[in-house]
Amino acid sequence: MRRFVWILTALVVASTLVAAPSASTAEATLDPEVVAQIARARQATLKYAANLAQAKADGYMIITSMIPNMGYHFLNPKIEGFDVTKPPILGYVRSGGRWQLVAIEWVYPTRPAVAPLKGARYGSFGAACHYVDGSFVMADAEAKCAKTNAKTGSAFNFWHPPLVTLHFWIWYPNPNGVFAEFNPLLTPFNSE
Repeated sequence: MRRFVWILTALVVASTLVAAPSASTAEATLDPEVVAQIARARQATLKYAANLAQAKADGYMIITSMIPNMGYHFLNPKIEGFDVTKPPILGYVRSGGRWQLVAIEWVYPTRPAVAPLKGARYGSFGAACHYVDGSFVMADAEAKCAKTNAKTGSAFNFWHPPLVTLHFWIWYPNPNGVFAEFNPLLTPFNSE
């Protein structure tokens, strides 16, 4: 049964990425190994697809509010390095009270010398203070982070320097490609 689910997932992913009429040129030419990695990543993160409670139980915590055309970000601080089946960051959107996983993500202090996925495109996230409620404030040094967020009253959680990001849109179509930083199809969720 597990093998059947994996094969079905791989076929669905491959057909939507390669044959979808709205697929970008980047998606239409995805390397077969990347298509296989998408299938592996989807199988590994299926339990989180519509179940944020499971992600939280497994150690993911909110680190951003809704970033337009990107989503809410949830980090598992115990996960390090690159493993397509164990992403350290999950990207969600919310509609009403329902949460939907849209992407997985990795962050690096500098751009990797060798891309972990063929064709990977990188984004960036500036230095920021993150608060327990998911709010964040851009700041170039941890010393500039307030103990509580002045707007939300939430306690300080952590600071990070500028980061290189790698998004992998495996749970929501993205006309700009599976590695694009932003997804214009998330616009309806931006006000949530």
